[in-house]
Amino acid sequence: MTAALEIRGITKRFGALTAVNDVSFGVERGQILGFIGPNGAGKTTTMRICATLEYPDHGDVFVDGHSVLTYPREVRARLGFMPDSYGAYANTTIWEYLDFFARAYGLKGDARRKRVGEVMDFTQLGDLQEKEIATLSKGMKQRLCLAKTLLHDPSVMILDEPAAGLDPRARVELRELVRALAGMGKAILVSSHILTELAEMCDGVAVIERGELKATGLVGDITRGLRSHAQVYVRVLEPIEVLERALAEQPLVQKARRDGAGVVFDHAGAPAELAKLLAALVAQGLQPVEFAPREANLEEVFLTLTEGKLQ
Repeated sequence: MTAALEIRGITKRFGALTAVNDVSFGVERGQILGFIGPNGAGKTTTMRICATLEYPDHGDVFVDGHSVLTYPREVRARLGFMPDSYGAYANTTIWEYLDFFARAYGLKGDARRKRVGEVMDFTQLGDLQEKEIATLSKGMKQRLCLAKTLLHDPSVMILDEPAAGLDPRARVELRELVRALAGMGKAILVSSHILTELAEMCDGVAVIERGELKATGLVGDITRGLRSHAQVYVRVLEPIEVLERALAEQPLVQKARRDGAGVVFDHAGAPAELAKLLAALVAQGLQPVEFAPREANLEEVFLTLTEGKLQ
């Protein structure tokens, strides 16, 4: 096994409901994999199984080669789980909160104090260590939860809706922290309903609906599997009507439609024929200022692969 986190055919049922049905995928070291799906799709159940908080009815999950069924203690020592919400004790400061959990992880003496200081510095909470948790903003609380998740230096991290409720600046700061963790070689599985955020953060995605995995891999690879033709965006200096008439005369151009100041269309030919199309537009006197293939965004992939049905 090369993946730091490997999910192998897990199935989980709650009575008559099959929350997760034969799901398999992996997350490599240094990779950020986005985990997306409608509400009730099975994301949280899958992540809880990975974190040893639920046991699968069938299948298994391996963290650094250790089974969640056979070696749960070894898995917990290597995995950090950041839930979508967490509890905090009243009248507790940031330092006290982190020190408490560091003790729970078995860290002692100078090593414990050093590690608490390191995670506070990484999450930029050092100047706030005497501040009570109840007075923190949502963004600072998310940083604190991330700091707690990092105390035992896990090699695999699972983040459930880490950007929920954050303002734009806090989202950017959280995204930079997650990227830095991936740069350290950690495998990161992150779920979110904010697809634009995931698109800027993740190397790939896994799409789940009604407990079944619909696709996994790089967004571009998934897109190519969904589309039979290349999609191209073109904008010219001339009025858009002139461009539309010129494209209508091209046999390989399909489904041309306006997109802002330009036109998006499907092209059924090879790259060489696409180059000939550009040359033909120029030969007709048009002045292209943009002409480029358009990759599907994560929102388009999500809407194409899922139907929005609830279990």
